[in-house]
Amino acid sequence: MSLSVPAIMKTTAARLSALYLLLFAICAVALVFYMTSLSARMLTAQTQDTINDEVAGLAHAYQRGGLPVLARVVEQRSRQPGANLYLIADANGQILTGNVQSLEPGVLDTEGWTERPFYYQRFGEGELERQRAQSSDQNGEQSTPQPNGADAQSGEKGHNAIAIVLRLPNQMIMLVGRDLGEPERFRAVIKRSLMLALGMMGLGGLLIWFFVGQAALKRIDSVSEASRRIMGGDLSGRLPVTGAGDEFDRLSENLNTMLARIATLNEGLKQVSDNIAHDLKTPLTRLRNRAEATLSGKHNTADYRRALEGTITESDQLIKTFNAILMISRLEAGYSSESTTRVDLSAAVRDVVELYEPVAEEAGVSLQANIEGPFTVVGNRELVAQALSNIVDNAIKYSTDSTAAPAVRVSLERADGHIKLAVVDNGQGIPDDVDRSRVTERFVRLEKSRSQPGSGLGLSLAKAIMTFHGGRLDLLPGNPGLSVVMSFPERGEH
Repeated sequence: MSLSVPAIMKTTAARLSALYLLLFAICAVALVFYMTSLSARMLTAQTQDTINDEVAGLAHAYQRGGLPVLARVVEQRSRQPGANLYLIADANGQILTGNVQSLEPGVLDTEGWTERPFYYQRFGEGELERQRAQSSDQNGEQSTPQPNGADAQSGEKGHNAIAIVLRLPNQMIMLVGRDLGEPERFRAVIKRSLMLALGMMGLGGLLIWFFVGQAALKRIDSVSEASRRIMGGDLSGRLPVTGAGDEFDRLSENLNTMLARIATLNEGLKQVSDNIAHDLKTPLTRLRNRAEATLSGKHNTADYRRALEGTITESDQLIKTFNAILMISRLEAGYSSESTTRVDLSAAVRDVVELYEPVAEEAGVSLQANIEGPFTVVGNRELVAQALSNIVDNAIKYSTDSTAAPAVRVSLERADGHIKLAVVDNGQGIPDDVDRSRVTERFVRLEKSRSQPGSGLGLSLAKAIMTFHGGRLDLLPGNPGLSVVMSFPERGEH
């Protein structure tokens, strides 16, 4: 999918890349000017130090022998290869000795360091220019005579220098300076190098922007295409993950986890709908048959009363079932309005055990509780008691299948950073070939459980309650029987 430049610039990645490139260019240009200026200042300072050293040497010569010795030293130094600029002139500025033939006008008028670089010509360069001019005249070209020093003002015929101008005690003028050709060449080299580096880095930034931006756009296009398929109803589709571990992969992984959760909830909703249609059909049919049977014959008042009482009992059971389904859905969706406080888990367990002791005694089951010390968790006491009641009720019902004396044991202990509430029975338990996690699903009942009263929602509600409390519900083999463990996080304890 090819995009135009305006379309690319509408993307966040392209805008961020452009901003970074602009910031980089500004910093690079500022670096060029800073380095160039810094190198110029350093070279100028070095040049001034060199000139000061020369002036100190000439002052020593002047003190030794006066003007004759100074003139001789100047003449000697001016003829050395790579010599500095030396000039001695009279009070009117007429050059007497040195290696400077002409100067930019006004240089000798002010004593001290020159305010700015000036143009000059070395001794002998003027003669060379005149020879060139004569050669041009002989070839038929005309040249316009220029006044003294005009050549020095030409950028092509003159040189650039800085100098210090001193007035001697006899009003004569001495100039000591240094040509700036080498510092300027060095400065130009630095400037060209930095500009070249800037150009290369800018080109590299543009290439990286282009290729990285194209890659990002391709990733976004693939995510958009997968999203369209998912919105079209294909909930099995997933966003692409390249394995690079970047932000796109992290986003895709989180969204894929969310999609998997949505698919699981949809599947659970479908199963619940099927289970409701299947498991609630029987009690509704019984209600209708009872009402039809009551109306079909001649009955007395007692018969009608019994029929109505049976109808009320069936209706209450249906209402309890629907309430359980509603609570499970709210707890699993995280929309429950139940408040949480610090709950004395030990006291709640004792209350539930005490409540079910008559039920266990009537069923011939030994119900025992083993609670060591106080345990406090953050939760909802009513929900915890309801979950424990469902588990204890199931344990009492299914422990009657035990070949030994039926028994249910409730224990509370701290282990592995959790507070574990376990309900263990010695019934037949769950066969090894059965997935125990399926037992906690809504309306799921094992074949041997069909003869027992219930709707198959007890463990589902207990699991939802544990999820609401940030814990978990585990179904473990009791050898014999079944061990149902409610694990609460210990962070709520103090």
